[in-house]
Amino acid sequence: MNALANIDYLSSLLQTLSTQNPGDFPKDLLPENNFPWLKQLRTQAIDQAGQFKWPTTRDEEWRFTDISPLSTLTFKPAQPGNSPALADVSPFFIEEANNRLVFVDGFFTPELSNVNHKNQLVVGNLAELATSHSDVIEHHLGQHFKSQKNLFSALNTAFLKDCAVIIAPQNTVITQPVHILYIATQAETTHYPRCLVVGQTNSQATVIEDYIALQKPANSSYITNSVAEFSLAANAQIRHFRIQRENSSAFHLANCAVSLDYASRYQAVSVTLGASISRYNLDIGLRAEAAECIIDGLALISSDQLADTHTCIDHLQPNCVSHQQHKCIADEGAHAVFNGKIIVRPDAQRTDSSQSSRNLLLSNQAKIDAKPQLEIFADDVKCAHGATVGQLDNEEIFYLKSRGIPELTARNLLTYAFGAEILNRISIASLKHTLEQIVLNQTQHH
Repeated sequence: MNALANIDYLSSLLQTLSTQNPGDFPKDLLPENNFPWLKQLRTQAIDQAGQFKWPTTRDEEWRFTDISPLSTLTFKPAQPGNSPALADVSPFFIEEANNRLVFVDGFFTPELSNVNHKNQLVVGNLAELATSHSDVIEHHLGQHFKSQKNLFSALNTAFLKDCAVIIAPQNTVITQPVHILYIATQAETTHYPRCLVVGQTNSQATVIEDYIALQKPANSSYITNSVAEFSLAANAQIRHFRIQRENSSAFHLANCAVSLDYASRYQAVSVTLGASISRYNLDIGLRAEAAECIIDGLALISSDQLADTHTCIDHLQPNCVSHQQHKCIADEGAHAVFNGKIIVRPDAQRTDSSQSSRNLLLSNQAKIDAKPQLEIFADDVKCAHGATVGQLDNEEIFYLKSRGIPELTARNLLTYAFGAEILNRISIASLKHTLEQIVLNQTQHH
């Protein structure tokens, strides 16, 4: 561990894990001797975290994203604290969702949550479901990141305590979305949101993963290190809407792993608005024939924000489909990064895959790095990708001006329309409306 001594943040976290002082380490609600698998999962993760290096811009996967500002922080893990008032949180509730799991600084907060088991849906916190559904949870929790050499997902598992668990039982259609709301309140801490979503055979469900900040003083610095795991059995369908609207001083490091079985379908929209530095890794494995994923993303950033989205879609079996569209809008001195990797394995014949990365620069200081990667090891495939980085189209501006629209209004309209195309994929009316308002406000230059 000496090699890590110069990284204050990491060494302070690993020290916390090794000493496990009662004040530093969250006490387990779970009697671990009843769940040896959970203790083993965390022990393995602690060992892994001690072996991984801190990522730097010398690493190909982090080439465009400098997270050295984090390495000097000594942010301790958050503690269960006071939960915010209902009046402060309720504006973020989603009216269509009759199940809501609220986590404050990573800890489950039942008084702000609303759990309703209609349609046999299993939804709740790890502590209460670990006994009744231990087989399913043990089979999936932490298992979809096994092969990854990822420091931050290892740290999340090492500190694993509370976790949103959603299980859609076989042959059920859950029509109302489940809203997982993660609220940051404690300054200069690290919190570890976690969720596990299991779609059993022939089930359908919609999950909203939502990150917000309610802090005093406003815009205090903190770190969110989140992990989500989605497992879809044969013919399962899951929609996943992910909204990151943390404060402008936050660091947001997130990992999501998705595993797709026969003829299952994963549809996701990810919207990145907040944080000073954010990184979202989305890893999708199409593990059986006829699986399909459709993933869309929008990053809308300004000032000196850095937003990095890394996706990897791994076609492991034949006859699978993946479609991806990612858009970035960068203003002022912001820096957006998109790295989209598609792997087509030798057995994955008749793959149909497309990827589009379209990026809009609104100022001369803004910067966007787009890096599509196709690794194709099969010969009977249909793969297409395209990446563009540019400014607003002068012809479109001229057209709107010729219709009597002032130039500034024309620019604002075109910018909004560019982002709204992604928001149109969100099937929850109130959430879509909220995000459209945010995008509208953020794309108005005066």
